[in-house]
Amino acid sequence: METLIAHPKNEEQATALKAVMKVLKIDFETEESPYNPEFVNKVLQGVNARKSGKSGKIIDTKTMWK
Repeated sequence: METLIAHPKNEEQATALKAVMKVLKIDFETEESPYNPEFVNKVLQGVNARKSGKSGKIIDTKTMWK
């Protein structure tokens, strides 16, 4: 058989997929993200800020390791 990988966009979609698979008696497994949700949120905030035109923090690469 083949393996299918779904990427639900929100909790509602994930719940619906799980319910359908249970009704059809399809075995499935879930995995939690290996990343800290707070860290992911901070990264996404930065990405969204850049997309909206806000300037980022300028880091001097010559002195950043000192």
